[in-house]
Amino acid sequence: MKVLHVEAGMHLYGGALQVVFLMRGLAARGVDVALACPRDSAIASAVRELRLPVHEIAMRGDADVGLVPRLKRLLRTVQPDLLHLHSRRGCDTWGAIAGRLHGVPVVLSRRVDNPEPRWWAALKYRLPGHVVTISQGIRDVLLAEGVPPARLSCVPSAVDTTQYRPAREEARSALAQAFGLRPDALVIGMAAQFIERKGHATLLDALPEVFARHPSARVLLFGQGPLVESVRARIDAEPALRERVQLTGFRDDLDRLLPGLDLLAHPAFMEGLGVALLQAAACGVPIVGGRAGGIPEIVQPGLNGELVEPGDAVGLATALNRLLDSPVLRARMGAAGREWVERHFSIDAMVEGNLAVYRELLERRR
Repeated sequence: MKVLHVEAGMHLYGGALQVVFLMRGLAARGVDVALACPRDSAIASAVRELRLPVHEIAMRGDADVGLVPRLKRLLRTVQPDLLHLHSRRGCDTWGAIAGRLHGVPVVLSRRVDNPEPRWWAALKYRLPGHVVTISQGIRDVLLAEGVPPARLSCVPSAVDTTQYRPAREEARSALAQAFGLRPDALVIGMAAQFIERKGHATLLDALPEVFARHPSARVLLFGQGPLVESVRARIDAEPALRERVQLTGFRDDLDRLLPGLDLLAHPAFMEGLGVALLQAAACGVPIVGGRAGGIPEIVQPGLNGELVEPGDAVGLATALNRLLDSPVLRARMGAAGREWVERHFSIDAMVEGNLAVYRELLERRR
């Protein structure tokens, strides 16, 4: 079996990281794999380190109709048995058209839970032979838009539990060195792109009540994105936030830092699944998340964290304070979170799930 994977992301996190896990696992199982990606992208370097073939081509976004002939030329060169499209940015639609024109079966991974008009969903999801969602929440969205159940499979994203693991003492030292945190600080983290649906505003609304009850609490906001400057301006303008909230920018060493958090906050309004949540849980960190998308598939209330309604700053503050009140509760939830992701979100399970989809699709074609 030969599979050409297409990933349009420039940075190595979220969906792009899952593609690396998948390609590595497939290659270990004897599948011939290759990657198409943008020039100078982080995933290109990561896949080359695995000694797997990489084809860098121009990918210019949703309006890039020229991606169709570029992918068709690559398909003629690679001659895969199957084309797996992993991202949006035009790859989902133009990539599926290229695959159909070339006559190769197409699998599309769907990683986000934002709804689309039913008429568009009816057209778009007719192009690939099968759609893989990374959470049941996304699958439910597509079912509600009229995509037939037979065209959908849920294969959850995975976390590398050997890289992300509990190592609190080392991580606390790393946090202190990087961000000047005191040893007795209660550290809340949030690792997410700075876009509206991630819920940064809800967290900032909740923090004054948290700081009033826990003056030693400090907050680290990991990530980058279009709203980072507006969030920074709000923090600078509010004395209650200015001394206690730090923007860290993008970090490529979260495996060193996450284990030192006392808890992770993720009050998102929409979320396909949330790789940062999987990573935090694998590090033994309890999570307070929004009841949205695939988050409830990771955060089990009372077991490894708490869920709050999206936009409910009062409920978020209450949940954060409850966990910050009790180190015993945090330790118990953190251990349970590690066990939960080991059982439900392993790399092997993700690879086998996608491989089963490939085999079924190729068998139907025969």
